[in-house]
Amino acid sequence: MDKIVIEPLSRLEGHGKVTITVAEGEPEVRLHIIALRGFEKFVVGRPAEEVPRIVPRICGICQVPHHLAAVKAIDMAWNAEVPETAKLLRELMLLGNMIHSHALHFYFLASPDFILGVDADPSIRNIVGVIEKEPELAKQAIALRRFGQKIVSFVGGKPIHPITGIPGGISKKLSEEERDELLKEIDTIIEYSKNAVEVVKSILEKNKELLKLGTIDTWYLGLVKNGEHEFYDGTLRFLSPDGKEKVEFEAKDYLDYIGEHIVPHSYVKYPFYKKAGYPDGIYRVGPLAMLNVCDSMGTEIAEEYRKEYLNTYEFPVKASLAYHHARMIELVAAAEKVKKLLENDKIIGNDIKAEVEPKAGWGVGIVEAPRGILIHNYETDENGIVVKGNMIVASTHNTPAMELAIKQAVKELL
Repeated sequence: MDKIVIEPLSRLEGHGKVTITVAEGEPEVRLHIIALRGFEKFVVGRPAEEVPRIVPRICGICQVPHHLAAVKAIDMAWNAEVPETAKLLRELMLLGNMIHSHALHFYFLASPDFILGVDADPSIRNIVGVIEKEPELAKQAIALRRFGQKIVSFVGGKPIHPITGIPGGISKKLSEEERDELLKEIDTIIEYSKNAVEVVKSILEKNKELLKLGTIDTWYLGLVKNGEHEFYDGTLRFLSPDGKEKVEFEAKDYLDYIGEHIVPHSYVKYPFYKKAGYPDGIYRVGPLAMLNVCDSMGTEIAEEYRKEYLNTYEFPVKASLAYHHARMIELVAAAEKVKKLLENDKIIGNDIKAEVEPKAGWGVGIVEAPRGILIHNYETDENGIVVKGNMIVASTHNTPAMELAIKQAVKELL
C-alpha cells in the first residue's frame, strides 16, 4: 500500500492537504480542511448590525459577498424594506468584487499552469512568469482587478473589507463623479473580459486531454431570477446530474433542501441535496454550476458565449476544468451588468436607507460569491443581538465534489 500526501495545498484561501492511499482496488482520497475558522460562534452575542463588518474577514478575496449575505440576512430578520437605489448599489458592489475575483482566479492562480506549463519550474510558474511571457495579458488582468476594486472602494467605502452595507440599505451614496469615472472605463473592461473568454477557449482547446480529469457526475446548485443567471438576488435552483430535473426554492427554505454530512477527516461539513441523500446528493456550485442551472445569462454578449459554451461540452457540463471557461463568461456578464447599472440614473439617487429597529427575528441572506452560492443565516433576540448563526460558504458546498474530482483524476492518471 502506498500513501501520497500533498501538503500544503497552494493557491487557496485557508489550510488544506490531500492524502491518497493507493492499494488494490479503489484508491482512497481525502481532502482535509485543517483550519477551524469559527465565525458562526464569533458572531453570537454581537449586535446584528456589527456582523456585516465582522464576516468579511472570513475571506480576503470574497469579502464583499460575505458582507452582503450577512446584511441581507438581517434585512429579512428585521423585516427591512430596502430602497431600490440601495439594492442597485449593493449589486454594483458585488459585481465589482466578481470582476476582481474572477480575473484574479484565472490570470493569477490558474493561467500560470497553462501559459507556462505544468512542468515549468515553480519559481517562474506564477503571475510574474505570466507577466514576462504574456505582458499584454498581464496588463489586462491587472486592469480588470483594479477596476473591480475601484467599484468596491466607491460603493463599499473600502477596497478590501467593505463597511457600507447596513440593515435596511447602504450608508454611502454613489456620486455622479464616481459614476462617470467608472463609465469611462467600462467599455474597455468589457473588451478585456471578452478577450479573457477567448484566451480560455484557446487554452482548453490546446489541452483537451486534460478535460477528462476531474469529470464527475453531481447535482448542481445556482441562483436564478426568472430562470436567468443572477448574482445578487433570486431563487435557488438544483439541477440533476442528467440535466433533466430542476428543483427551485426560496432562500428562506434552504434547510429543507440542503443537509450537512460530517466526516472525521475534515473540519468542513459535506453539504448534499436532501432529497437525493448522501452521497448521491453531492452537488457543485460556482460558475460551472451556474451556467448549467440557468436558462440564459440575462446579458447579450455573455448569452452568446453561453450558447457557444454549451455547444462545446456535453450538457450538463461535468468537466472541472470547464470552470475556467464558465468563469470568464461570468466575467463578461458582470461587466455588462455593471454598465447597465451605471447607465441607470437611480444608481446615484439619495434614497439609500430605510428606518430599521432591532428586534427578534430569523433571516437568511444568499448571494452568488465568486466560488458559488453563499448562505448566511442569523437569529436575533428582542434587542437585536445574534443568538445563533449558520453559514455555508461556497468552498464548503464544493468540498465533497472536489474530493470526488481528485479521486477520479487519481484513477485516470494511475
